[in-house]
Amino acid sequence: MTNTTLKLGKIKTSTTELIDITKAWLALSFAFALVYSGIQLLGGNSFVGIFSFQFLIMLLTSLFTAGIGFLFHELAHKFAAQKYGCVAEFRAFDQMLYVAVGLAALIGFIFAAPGAVMISGQITRKENGIISAVGPLTNFILAMIFLGLMSFYSPLAGAFQIGFYINMWLGLFNLIPFGHFDGIKIFRWQPIVWGSMVAFGLLFLFVF
Repeated sequence: MTNTTLKLGKIKTSTTELIDITKAWLALSFAFALVYSGIQLLGGNSFVGIFSFQFLIMLLTSLFTAGIGFLFHELAHKFAAQKYGCVAEFRAFDQMLYVAVGLAALIGFIFAAPGAVMISGQITRKENGIISAVGPLTNFILAMIFLGLMSFYSPLAGAFQIGFYINMWLGLFNLIPFGHFDGIKIFRWQPIVWGSMVAFGLLFLFVF
């Protein structure tokens, strides 16, 4: 398939990026839906539960909560990188999508590394740290929004609670300080910034 460059307002993207974002969004949302529905092969509810109406509701909830968290996280990286004059596009890691869904289906655990924004251009350590930090920060902001919505719109409090926990967890997960995670780039730039973000995420995840 030809990779066609597209421009949506000020956003520069491509057909390949849109396809990769869509499949990562769907895979990650499906994995979270399995976990929150308690559906797993090794214990938990029967796997036939994926054909139930309750699972459909959970999948829609995950598409909205985890999906938005994933999408905004990656877009934050993309926009920050473009601000520094870089070419930036998301690419899915197909093997990691299989791992995310497989672990969720087997043992009810999420390993959320569906892909990354690939950056091409010259940037400093500080700029790389800032580009990396905006992703988890976006998840923390979304988590706070969902936390606020839990108080103001009770009919959907359950969905908003899931949105809070998923986004807080996504933010913390991406702060892991090794490999290709955002955390190592933030830590190399400013350990105090990294530590403050981790402390914030842990506080809200375990207090609320």
